[in-house]
Amino acid sequence: MHGERTETLRRDAIGLREVLFQSVTAMAPAAAVAASIPSGAAFAGGSLPLAVLIALVACLFTASCVAELARELPAAGSVTTYAARGLHPAVGFLVGWGYVFVEALVPPLLLLQLGFTAAGTLHEEWPSCPADLWWPWSLAGAAVIAVAGYLGVRASARFGTALGVFEILVFLVFSFLLIGKAGSANTLSVFGTSHTAEGYAGFSGVFAGSVYTVLAFAGFEAAAPLAEETRDPRRTMHRAVLGAALGIGLFYVITTYAMTVYYGPDRFTKFGASGEASWDGVARASFGLFWVLVFLAVINSTIANANACANVSTRTAFALARIRVLPGLLATLHPRHRSPVAGIAVQTVVAVGAVLGLGFAYDPVTAFLLLATVIVTVVVGVYIVVNLACAGYFLRSGRAVLKPVRHLLFPVLGIVAFVPALLTAAGLPVFDFVTALKAPVSYAGPVVGVWMAAGVVVLILLIRRHPERMAETARVHLDQYAPAGHRQDGTVSG
Repeated sequence: MHGERTETLRRDAIGLREVLFQSVTAMAPAAAVAASIPSGAAFAGGSLPLAVLIALVACLFTASCVAELARELPAAGSVTTYAARGLHPAVGFLVGWGYVFVEALVPPLLLLQLGFTAAGTLHEEWPSCPADLWWPWSLAGAAVIAVAGYLGVRASARFGTALGVFEILVFLVFSFLLIGKAGSANTLSVFGTSHTAEGYAGFSGVFAGSVYTVLAFAGFEAAAPLAEETRDPRRTMHRAVLGAALGIGLFYVITTYAMTVYYGPDRFTKFGASGEASWDGVARASFGLFWVLVFLAVINSTIANANACANVSTRTAFALARIRVLPGLLATLHPRHRSPVAGIAVQTVVAVGAVLGLGFAYDPVTAFLLLATVIVTVVVGVYIVVNLACAGYFLRSGRAVLKPVRHLLFPVLGIVAFVPALLTAAGLPVFDFVTALKAPVSYAGPVVGVWMAAGVVVLILLIRRHPERMAETARVHLDQYAPAGHRQDGTVSG
């Protein structure tokens, strides 16, 4: 593999469609509908559609903050740059340190899901296929993602777009079939509080369910790291982030409504991610071979999500490497494809190592839960910091650009929405619907703590030895797109 060190990603390589689906596939809509969102049914029951709608509104507050910052600061550093400019360069470094770490863990998370889903389904259909032969599927997925990333952002983004369109169409078609078969059982009462689970009456059950649904929205910001490779990034980033959050949120509402009214809102408390009371189970029992499309859509969703998050991790690492905060090798780009080949190679090694290491040390499902807990805990923490950064950035920018609702009220509401989600992801039983995590999933907290403590040590060393590198985290590295009134060094003129 040959490459050259450069500071220029491929400019104007992709447009709104590809960038939009970068965020869409990072949210893994099919996998979320089939696995993540049903976990809220234990609390919201048949009122889960209302819980999804509340989660959509809550997530739009943070999505609006990310979109506003993405329009002002269109850089590959994305959340790192936002925190550095809105709060402090040191905060930006720590956000980037944590974000690169967890985004590098998302591909192995999804590759584990790909492995055990494919192996389990094949074993169910053909018992001669071993249920524990999951790892070849994971390795095959890793190879596909590595090749797509190596060929450059245009190939990777178009690949993700095709995958995203397929999974969304399958679940929308299935949802409309469910609504049609439900017939007179269709009811708007599922958008009320009359179908919540026993012990979680009224809005207590709905809000408990919405916390788990909020976690299904993680990834809407994934378009932002592709800013330097996007046409008209200031406008495109803003539309992509908000469009992905709103569009997939409505997709979640439609699909959840369809399954709730078809299955029955008063017994929806028992609905889950597997077995007869699941999307796969309903498809098998009532729609013949249509379950194959549902299965393929979930498999497709894992690959698309891994592909999108590999783009995020390699671009964020690139942004930190070119200012020498991370090893400069990660800023190496392919001379023709302009892809961060060194970062892609490191990402692939990390993915394969985590998949095989954790998958065989525990089992693929337990390894999946452990990685998921680590990832969601950090990502939700990053969202909270970005909300603060939005308020900080526009307060510093002055009254001329400050919009109190978008830049002050929405950040506060976004923080309020994500604090319960953070506690839920970390397994801290502050609320009665949060349960403490069991080992080895409980190891997620110490893992996050050790990594962030290491980040603080690196930060202190950088400040002592190379203080100028901290200031660099706040620089917008796309000067021709920098907002009017901002100089190349990241300071505000006038």
